[in-house]
Amino acid sequence: MRFGNVTLHMISDGTYWEDGGGLFGLVPKVLWERVAKPDERNRLQFELRSLLIETDTQLVLVDTGYGDKLSEKEREHISLVGEHRLLDSLEKLGIGPLDVDLVIDTHLHGDHCGGNTTYDGSGKVVPTFPRATYCIQRLELADALFPNERTRATYRRENFQPLEQAGQLRALWGDTRITDEVRVIVTAGHTRAHQCVVIESGGQVAMFMGDVASWPIHMERLAWVPAYDVEPMVSIETKRRLAHWAVDNQVLLLFEHHPQIAAGYLQRTERPDRFRLEPHDLQLADRPHHGL
Repeated sequence: MRFGNVTLHMISDGTYWEDGGGLFGLVPKVLWERVAKPDERNRLQFELRSLLIETDTQLVLVDTGYGDKLSEKEREHISLVGEHRLLDSLEKLGIGPLDVDLVIDTHLHGDHCGGNTTYDGSGKVVPTFPRATYCIQRLELADALFPNERTRATYRRENFQPLEQAGQLRALWGDTRITDEVRVIVTAGHTRAHQCVVIESGGQVAMFMGDVASWPIHMERLAWVPAYDVEPMVSIETKRRLAHWAVDNQVLLLFEHHPQIAAGYLQRTERPDRFRLEPHDLQLADRPHHGL
């Protein structure tokens, strides 16, 4: 998809299945199952999308999925199938690991950064993209290095420590411009230093949501917050701010985990806490942007 002066590719690290209650937190099942029907184990299917931003001079990859380091038992638990899924997706575009210049992690949960690293021929964990600089928020790194009882299971040092050891890690201090067209903004709630990626080019704006809104419904209904969010009340206020900004500026929202909807434009409704997403086919021509 051509977007201003850059090209956006939504690529995949596959799909996985996870408990539906986790996605909807305090929302009763009688309500959320109207949105998505779980399987017999109460699980829902999730997509593992990454965003590849192709500028005139650089290739920027946003999030890297689960990668290939999970044990067989862990893969079976979430029904994750296949090897080298993300790298295969890149290969279909003619892109190899050495071609990627920058990797941005929205945060350091395993389903977003597991593909940062891989095993080499000797079994050592090394960066998957040997030339890339990996951009991660400083506070997110601190929380990952010193997790508590709740966060310990999802922060795995093998997903980020080898980056520092290889001299490929860039710690960010808050909102940061990465390239002329790409910047990150801290969007706290899911984690304390979760970051969204904003693409601004040719008078158009898009935002890769990460886990600020795993599914579009989380932007449509601000009170619907996943159980995974460490600061749920902060999540609501973050989403409120982003929602109004997205509507006012016709921002194309890019979703990481919904199995069908990858992108859309948010619209207001008659209720101040409710919005409606207009799904957008990434193959279609883009709508004009009316300015920030």
